Amino acid sequence: MKALKEKIVNEGKVLSEDVLQVDTFLNHQIDPYLMKQIGEEFAERFKDDGITKILTLESSGIAPSVMAGLSLDVPVIFARKRKSLTLIKDLYKAEIHSYTKKETSEIFISQEFITEDDTVLVIDDFIANGQAALGLIDMVFQSRAKLAGFGIVIEKGFQKGGDQIRELGIKVESLAIVDALKNGEVTFRE
Repeated sequence: MKALKEKIVNEGKVLSEDVLQVDTFLNHQIDPYLMKQIGEEFAERFKDDGITKILTLESSGIAPSVMAGLSLDVPVIFARKRKSLTLIKDLYKAEIHSYTKKETSEIFISQEFITEDDTVLVIDDFIANGQAALGLIDMVFQSRAKLAGFGIVIEKGFQKGGDQIRELGIKVESLAIVDALKNGEVTFRE
């Protein structure tokens, strides 16, 4: 996706050979026009898969997921990282490890929002080592819903997460695949 790659090059910051900061348009401040394009692109790539729900993880996956949900005319569910007073029973749960936050936590969704009758598209902002992705996929499997695939805004192609999901036989659509973060520069896979 050309517009996304241009944003990454012009506004992204390479903090190390493993960390790309995209806070100006995706992870802290959101560029709504770009999110609309991203949502439309995911909708186009998954338009024939019978999607009935989109699942993401709070918080950075919400904006692209909502835009894809708008384009596909389906609801969006986001897995919560903390329980609340209203999220107490009949939950799907998974454990995930965050590389950037250096912590392991549980994520939750209410069983009422995804059932075995659904076809779910999972969307997330990044995939690196794949731990969040595996947690979201596990919750889809717990629900016995059909998993249509996984949409990723930015894939770190030099880490194993995307390939690990593909090896499970899951359709993966990444809008930008970063092959390297070296010398302050981003190299994309073509």
